[in-house]
Amino acid sequence: MATWTKRLLLTTLVTAAGLIQAGCTNLFFYPDQTVYITPDRLELDYEDVYITTGDDETIHGWWLPAQGKPRGLVYFLHGNAQNISSHILNVAWLPEKGYSVFMIDYRGYGRSTGEPTLEGVLHDAESGLRWLMNNRHEGELPVFLLGQSLGGALGIVLASEWQQREERRALDAVILDGTFAGFRDIAREKLDAFWLTWPFQAPLSWTIDDSYEGTEHIANISPTPVMIIHSVRDGIIPFHHGKELFDAAREPKEFLQTDTPHAATFVIPDYREKVIEFMEAAAARKE
Repeated sequence: MATWTKRLLLTTLVTAAGLIQAGCTNLFFYPDQTVYITPDRLELDYEDVYITTGDDETIHGWWLPAQGKPRGLVYFLHGNAQNISSHILNVAWLPEKGYSVFMIDYRGYGRSTGEPTLEGVLHDAESGLRWLMNNRHEGELPVFLLGQSLGGALGIVLASEWQQREERRALDAVILDGTFAGFRDIAREKLDAFWLTWPFQAPLSWTIDDSYEGTEHIANISPTPVMIIHSVRDGIIPFHHGKELFDAAREPKEFLQTDTPHAATFVIPDYREKVIEFMEAAAARKE
């Protein structure tokens, strides 16, 4: 066997072994601790929030209060890379519209402690929602969950369990932007796209717990309204994922087809207005 062939085989085996050992975690989590921008640079008031989870990690978040008369609360779960400081532009427009925003970094991201795992970040997502409901839920203000990409996948599981447990403070609507249909499904697609891991796509994807597939949980969010947003130009999470989630969801549901790069929905004012209209309609359902 030629030397280069041996090296290629060794590289492939090491890559596969590393992914198996990590349970394919590296396919989902790409945290960093760089501060890209802070809310004050965007002329937003904000408060640093630190939450201690049940397993003794510390989760950092930002509370962005609404400007003027508050119309509702938005709990934002961001995508898989960097941290809240690089994702804030996705929600920085909401306070001016009268919506307070709470956004967190999962464990291992930004100023949050620990290392990200699927179970761990799901726990963090729930910890953040509980903090919001217990500390900032005032009067009858509606509460909306907005998840982008990975955050949407986490949000599906969280909202499903929240609804199934009939939590005292219910969500008023769930908005999913550029979200994949399931952790195992997207892992298999990504492994299939890379020639080094293509031969291992089936066994490696099986290392991912299939208890959290979005298409299996999204129906349980009903009767809470769901909006699914997906772009026909999404080069990270293909458009068919959004359609699969929409087909699996129960009414009331709405699909917003967009035409932007991945996680760039809210650059377009018209898409912002569509989301505002959806939230207003969802809030009106409970009046």
